Amino acid sequence: MIYHIFYEWVFKSLSAGGGGESYFVKALNVFQYVTFRTAYAAVTALLISLLFGGRVIEALRRLKVGQEIREEGPQAHQAKRGTPTMGGVLIIGSVLISTLLWARLSSLYVWIILVATAGFAAIGFLDDYLKVAKRHNLGLQGRYKLAGQLAIALFVWGALFFFTYQGWADYSWKLSLPFFKQTALKDITNIGPVLYLPFIAIVLLGFSNAVNLTDGLDGLAISVTVIAMATLTAFTYISGDARWADYVGLEHQKEIGELTIFCGAMVGASLGFLWYNAPPAEVFMGDVGSLAIGGAIGTIGVLTKQELILVLVGGVYVVEALSVTLQVTFFKFTKRQYGTGKRLFKMTPLHHHFEMSGWKEPKIVFRFLIIAILFALLSLSTLKLR
Repeated sequence: MIYHIFYEWVFKSLSAGGGGESYFVKALNVFQYVTFRTAYAAVTALLISLLFGGRVIEALRRLKVGQEIREEGPQAHQAKRGTPTMGGVLIIGSVLISTLLWARLSSLYVWIILVATAGFAAIGFLDDYLKVAKRHNLGLQGRYKLAGQLAIALFVWGALFFFTYQGWADYSWKLSLPFFKQTALKDITNIGPVLYLPFIAIVLLGFSNAVNLTDGLDGLAISVTVIAMATLTAFTYISGDARWADYVGLEHQKEIGELTIFCGAMVGASLGFLWYNAPPAEVFMGDVGSLAIGGAIGTIGVLTKQELILVLVGGVYVVEALSVTLQVTFFKFTKRQYGTGKRLFKMTPLHHHFEMSGWKEPKIVFRFLIIAILFALLSLSTLKLR
């Protein structure tokens, strides 16, 4: 909105009217640059989170939207029962408002990410609402949650297919493999739109649920999100700039650079939420936040053709989800083989294993944050190791 007002309307109108030499008019030219708008989108989202965070928390308290804690979890977590949850509405609201203010709204990719993020947030909101209404930590049934997530994945695929078919976008149906430059520059990994549909579903559902699993300690999921989204901001900007994309060997797509603004807004909103979610947390993001953040990360990966590099960008999320998968698989295997199920970890997701091993919650969060930074640096290194 701000771009359209100050650049396309005011700047272009004044320039066309002969006022292009004015310092004021020249200054308005800055609104066309993605880097400028990304920085201010991040600041805007941060300020919205900080300014309205206290009011949102107070409103959640009045509505008695308190967190339910599972009985089989760590006993130390029982003290958190009743802490306001569904704080993810603050994150997503800040991101959506900031993106609408600073992004170029004629970009189709911007609308895809906004709709997809809002869709995942809606599923999470319903899940959280049912938990609060039932006063139990079990909310929306798994099959309904899965159906909703699949519907959003289908929407993303359908939008890309339709826009590409109409010639409104230049999306390609090939996989870009990290470390292999030719897979981004040639069609040797083009799998076509039909096979790309299940791939998109796996990426979106995988990251949506992985972030949800990671959200188990004060400040853990949101601090890792800051690192992951900051890294995706860099990848998105480079992919959207033809010169940089050609230099490092990434697939360039027109219009994709506008997604940098969304990524920046997510970084700012996450930092603002961390102010209230840092240990001891005043509010939890709930599924409305974790599902939406994970869905947004997956969607950004799909739109920028960086789906596989997400394994490194969101390495902490992947490890957390993998620990649950390994635990369940190993338990079922040993139960079938020996009659008694055995566990690889004391408790999953993995952060609970360390918690049950005697690590204090802040120590786990900071150490996982360090690991997230290492994963981010490793993913960024692939820009040259190609």
